[in-house]
Amino acid sequence: MEERFRNRSIKQSYDWRLIGIYLALVFIGLINIYASVHSAEPSSIFDLSVRSGMQCIWIATAFALAGLIVFAIPSRFWESTAIPLYIGVVFLLVAVIFLGVEVKGSRSWFNFGPVRFQPAEVSKITTSLLLAFVLSHPGFRMGRLRNLLQVAIVIGLPMLIILGEKETGSALVYIGFIFVLYREGMSGWVLTALGVSILMFILTLTVSPYVAILVLLTIAIVSNALQGRNAVRDIAIGVFVIAGLAFLPDHPMKVLMGLVIAAVPVLCYFAYKRKNSFLFYSVLASIAGIMLVFSTDIIFNKVMQEHQRKRIEVLLGIKDDPSGVGYNVNQSMIAIGSGGFSGKGYLHGTQTAYGFVPEQSTDFIFCTVGEEWGFLGCLLVIGLYIALIWRIIRNAERSREHFTRVYGYCVASCLFMHLFINIGMTIGLMPVIGIPLPLMSYGGSSLWAFTILIFIFVVLDHQEKKYF
Repeated sequence: MEERFRNRSIKQSYDWRLIGIYLALVFIGLINIYASVHSAEPSSIFDLSVRSGMQCIWIATAFALAGLIVFAIPSRFWESTAIPLYIGVVFLLVAVIFLGVEVKGSRSWFNFGPVRFQPAEVSKITTSLLLAFVLSHPGFRMGRLRNLLQVAIVIGLPMLIILGEKETGSALVYIGFIFVLYREGMSGWVLTALGVSILMFILTLTVSPYVAILVLLTIAIVSNALQGRNAVRDIAIGVFVIAGLAFLPDHPMKVLMGLVIAAVPVLCYFAYKRKNSFLFYSVLASIAGIMLVFSTDIIFNKVMQEHQRKRIEVLLGIKDDPSGVGYNVNQSMIAIGSGGFSGKGYLHGTQTAYGFVPEQSTDFIFCTVGEEWGFLGCLLVIGLYIALIWRIIRNAERSREHFTRVYGYCVASCLFMHLFINIGMTIGLMPVIGIPLPLMSYGGSSLWAFTILIFIFVVLDHQEKKYF
């Protein structure tokens, strides 16, 4: 009976499909890293003088870390030490600004001889652990201001420090934690507000602030109309108002701002009298949106660095610079497009072999897949990532432990954001911000971090299945 339970514990309590997908992505990453550094006089894939050989070392150490997490560290360790681990990594994030080495304009790496370590990668793990700890704490309520401030500090503190390191790509990953908060009860209007903010930013840069504000007011009016009983009437009134604003005289921004400022107290009073909280918050959201529109120029020209501005301008079609900041993306899309349906064949990619795409073994590893494996290869890789994220969410939903569920969603969110941003920038849908493809891009810090992130969840999931 004991033997039977032991066999069941090993075979059925671990998600071997999830582990298998992890191994498949690591292996696919290794052979594509080798393809990206392959030349006319190729060396062995295990040659330590090339990146594929070094990646073998990172893979071996990552497997050792996974074994340590599975067999040596109790599953409860992660919940009980979430706070000290978080504080320790925040300390490293601050320390690296003063003691780290500068790599491509970002001071976010510690250099230990041949090994470089990036605390920003580890911070995703500790933030996920502490966020799971906070959200699973008895008495936590998403609508309570004190609890929301706790969540904002947990996510915002490392994000702001990473921005101070000029590591924009890693900081953007933290936006993905919004999906976790949404699952735990945050209003869907927060996601809507995020989407509208991005739209306002893009419209302000590509069209004009005037058009951005008109679109913002249109969204606010339609949203309020759909909340009322006479939606058709309210939308008709809103269309009439917007049409009137669209034909303002000279200096329309000044007139428009005057009208908006004058309307704010009237609308707030009307919302108070009608006890319409939705209208009240819509007014506040519209004011915040207008402030964003007018601060876009400051954010774009004063806060962002020059190379970030150029990449966004190229992405949005404001400028065309195929031989400058747009070179990487242009060559990446050529490589992916040249692969066709089934690819040119392994180690036969011309863009890859002749090094036309910079950083091809790191940030642009996906274009190696596209050129040599074609559409089918890209579909396979994306399918594996989707399967990995789906299994994590599936196991998280089936979890009886609140901590395990929240942590699982954190892992899935981090993987999704990396996948979305990295592939998006290789095909020209996102600006180039230097973010690795999980488990496939060259580098020890990223591989170790994602291995730890995933296998902590594997252990937490195993602990529940072991006894049920």
